[in-house]
Amino acid sequence: MKIIVGLGNPGEQYKNTRHNAGFMLIDALAEKHHAQWQENKKFEAEICETSDGLLVKPQTFMNNSGQSVQAALSYYNLLPKKLGILKQKNSNLSDTLIILHDDLDINFGKYKKAIDRGAAGHNGVRSIINHLKTKNFVRLRIGIKGNKPNQMPTEKYVLQKFSKEEMVIIKKMINEILENNTILN
Repeated sequence: MKIIVGLGNPGEQYKNTRHNAGFMLIDALAEKHHAQWQENKKFEAEICETSDGLLVKPQTFMNNSGQSVQAALSYYNLLPKKLGILKQKNSNLSDTLIILHDDLDINFGKYKKAIDRGAAGHNGVRSIINHLKTKNFVRLRIGIKGNKPNQMPTEKYVLQKFSKEEMVIIKKMINEILENNTILN
């Protein structure tokens, strides 16, 4: 079973912000499959099942995404154990877990896949690594690097909404990702 997680922040005020690029992509994937989101209190997430796997949108806010991801993987017994209930460190989850998230190190409108890489300053990814005790999972990194003013703090920049022009580009990129089945390939 594949668990595909889109990272973002819940709430209307965060819709279409740079930090919610993962939510935008996973919403498009759910729409492609005509799947409906359902609240799952155990996972602190919205979930839906598709032929691609279980789609998960953590509702814990970005910096606590690991709680939701760990709960989903634990529920489906996808976290390898080392001595009873202790989670094994450095488990290989690359066949199971795919994280979709924004990345300030990649130019806007571009994307890259990564496996077994550190968080590179992304607090949502850091939370997942800390909760799962491994970084060995697939990440689809959605570029949001743009014309960030030098004096603007990163936290403020990632919470800005995409402009109309940027929305056209990001929607085109999301369509390309879905058409090429980049998430699973």
